[in-house]
Amino acid sequence: MPDAFDVQSCIALVRKGDSPAAESLIAHLHPLVRRLVRNHLPRRESEEDLVQDVFVKIFQRLEAYEHRDGVPFEHWVSRLTVRTCLDALRAERSRPEWRFADLSEGEAEWMDFLNNHQTQEPTHHSSSDAKTIVARLLAQLSPPDRLVLTLLDLEQRSTAEISQLTGWTRPMVKMRAMRARLKLRKLARQQMKSEFQ
Repeated sequence: MPDAFDVQSCIALVRKGDSPAAESLIAHLHPLVRRLVRNHLPRRESEEDLVQDVFVKIFQRLEAYEHRDGVPFEHWVSRLTVRTCLDALRAERSRPEWRFADLSEGEAEWMDFLNNHQTQEPTHHSSSDAKTIVARLLAQLSPPDRLVLTLLDLEQRSTAEISQLTGWTRPMVKMRAMRARLKLRKLARQQMKSEFQ
């Protein structure tokens, strides 16, 4: 289905101060921006607030945007959105502590599974328990580490896509992902050890 929305014409009108064109551009980009924000939302940020921050940055930087053949405007928007989320993640200074004893039975089983490299996944508890554990562990990583694992492992994006979104080279993406996974395992082990010392 061809896209009837002419992005470049709309951008030209927005640059001239055309309010209806600005509203059309927001309507066109909103689903993309909202999806990216939702996938990289810091714990303490409101989704809608972060979406609005992204649109403020889009309009502030629209004059500097230069169209390149073969590179859609949405790519520029995606990159700006991911960087805005990364900045918000960096701004999160305090990370709430959590204890093994605070976990549900299912979450505790998944934590035990992750720490002991078992081959048999817990069968009595839902995948939502696993997601909760992964989210808690990811929240303790640095924003770049959290971002690379979310993009690569949870969203199943290629290293080329991540390189385009973040501006990192592909080897850097691979290296950061490898180190982030090691840190994640170390955090899980530390969490278990601290509970029994």
